[in-house]
Amino acid sequence: MSTSAPQKLSREEFMSRLKDVKLLALDVDGVLTDDSIYFGPDGFEMKRFNISDGFLIVLAMRAGLEIAIVSGRYSPATDTRMRDLGVKHIMQGQRNKVKMLEPLLDELGLTFAQVAFMGNDLLDITLARTVGLPIAVADAVDDLKAEVLWITDKKGGQGAVREILDLYFKANGKEAKEYIVG
Repeated sequence: MSTSAPQKLSREEFMSRLKDVKLLALDVDGVLTDDSIYFGPDGFEMKRFNISDGFLIVLAMRAGLEIAIVSGRYSPATDTRMRDLGVKHIMQGQRNKVKMLEPLLDELGLTFAQVAFMGNDLLDITLARTVGLPIAVADAVDDLKAEVLWITDKKGGQGAVREILDLYFKANGKEAKEYIVG
């Protein structure tokens, strides 16, 4: 474990940093889900996603925030859910999340400093150390919590992503409801 863990931000500092975020990168298992996978006898996989997280993801994308999925494990269930939400940047099946994200940043003309990343486990530490605003969900492993600048009040799969997106809207002087269409 690192002896020079980053200083946690105050709420005011966190809100200020959120203003500079252009892309929110999200791990899936344990962040967008409750870290459970259901398998049927034929190997069919199912995951439980939080509807409120998904709703705010859609509204945040409408407001101009880029959303990227960065998962070390490939899952057809993740593909299906993210396509349903209209997420364009779905990257799965590579353990090195920094390398996974680099081509997208080049494509979008962004730097790691403009990225917020939410994770929950050991595989997320390297990317958390690289981005401008690293975030862990409340039930993340302690090693990741030691590396991030913000820890959510909510657990993964239980509204943690919505919690951050609500703060993103407030930090930017916007209201999520302004982006509801129809």
